[in-house]
Amino acid sequence: QLQLVESGGGLVQPGGSLRLSCAASGATLDAGAIGWFRQAPGEGRRGIACISGSGRTTNYEQSVQGRFTITRDAAKTTVYLQMENLKLEDTGTYRCAPGLACAGPAAIVGDRYDWGQGTQVTVSS
Repeated sequence: QLQLVESGGGLVQPGGSLRLSCAASGATLDAGAIGWFRQAPGEGRRGIACISGSGRTTNYEQSVQGRFTITRDAAKTTVYLQMENLKLEDTGTYRCAPGLACAGPAAIVGDRYDWGQGTQVTVSS
């Protein structure tokens, strides 16, 4: 099963930017959709951005629309999440996962997918 590894998180002030990376461990990304998910403190995991296998279709949750951009490189090794104008409510653990397709901003991830530890994003003044 394809295992993805997240990186790029950190501590940033409100209004700042970060770029998260999602890479396949020892392999290229497959042709399916890739989604980014955020889990805020005390909340469940929710999809915030999803990109189709071709890269031509992207979907965003309303709270990040216009501030976040999801892309995948042509070499099919990495999916990025560029985050601009970060807000306090963007704080959380960010994870990526492969999916059969995008269902709005959330990738349809199999029940047996082994979610990684993710990367922590903290927005604080």
